[in-house]
Amino acid sequence: MQINWEGVMPAVTTKFTADDKLDLDLFEINIKAQLDAGVHGIVLGGTLGEASTLTDEEKSILTRKTVEIVAGSVPVMMNIAEQTTKGAIAAAAQAKKDGANGLMMLPPMRYKANDAETVAYFKAVAQSTSLPIMVYNNPIDYKIEVTLDMFEDLLQEANIVAVKESTRDISNVTRIKNRFGDRLKIMTGVDTLALESLLMGADGWVAGLVCAFPAETVAIYELQKAGRIAEALEIYRWFLPLLELDIDAQLVQNIKLAEVHTNIGSEHVRAPRLPLSGARREEVLNIIRLGLASRPKLPDYKNLSTSASV
Repeated sequence: MQINWEGVMPAVTTKFTADDKLDLDLFEINIKAQLDAGVHGIVLGGTLGEASTLTDEEKSILTRKTVEIVAGSVPVMMNIAEQTTKGAIAAAAQAKKDGANGLMMLPPMRYKANDAETVAYFKAVAQSTSLPIMVYNNPIDYKIEVTLDMFEDLLQEANIVAVKESTRDISNVTRIKNRFGDRLKIMTGVDTLALESLLMGADGWVAGLVCAFPAETVAIYELQKAGRIAEALEIYRWFLPLLELDIDAQLVQNIKLAEVHTNIGSEHVRAPRLPLSGARREEVLNIIRLGLASRPKLPDYKNLSTSASV
């Protein structure tokens, strides 16, 4: 399946049972909720997916299960977050074997590679696979920035085609567009800057709170794409306190708690993470409850081109 690198692509959470096994039944409920809302792809094994705690076997199980659930309706991407080039190449090969349609890929983990090492790492994996690659550029959390000069080199590889833009600098969207045009597709990766980034020219949104609020997330994307900015902005302003749960050290716990309250998830996380407790849990619950109490009525965002005028 060809990936268009546009629209909303949830970075989905991994569902666990109380005894720390994969909860594939609950996982399927959430994936189906995403599909029903009209998402344009599924991203597995990211930060929200608790990738660092998953075994290789569990990643394969999740990939195969997702491919089965979506049944060709949207592309499935697996995140590559490895310590070694050898490990990343092996992970890419396994993702393809499991049926993934593309890869999201972080720079080397743990070791702070320099620019040349980072470029060599991405290029080695790209040359090892036919799957298209979205580079995850998040220097805030992962301490390595993929600069525009580095992308100039990386784009020599035909299958490096997109960036998850998480530098938290909205003007970087314009820099990328000015330099690369459509050669590098831009997926905004910070929930609290999503609408701003889309309006500046980002092609899509790798989203977090979509895990709990899929319809609202897709509605914002579709409305702004249709030029109905005021309506998109109204939903986005309602959404912002919830979206801020994504830019937090405990984003996994925050979003899983929100999933509980929208009936498409559980709070179970994998140690060393623990569920939220104490005052912080009450703060997050209050944000979720206030959001649910004022949840907006959505327009028929799936049929904007035929049923609505701008």
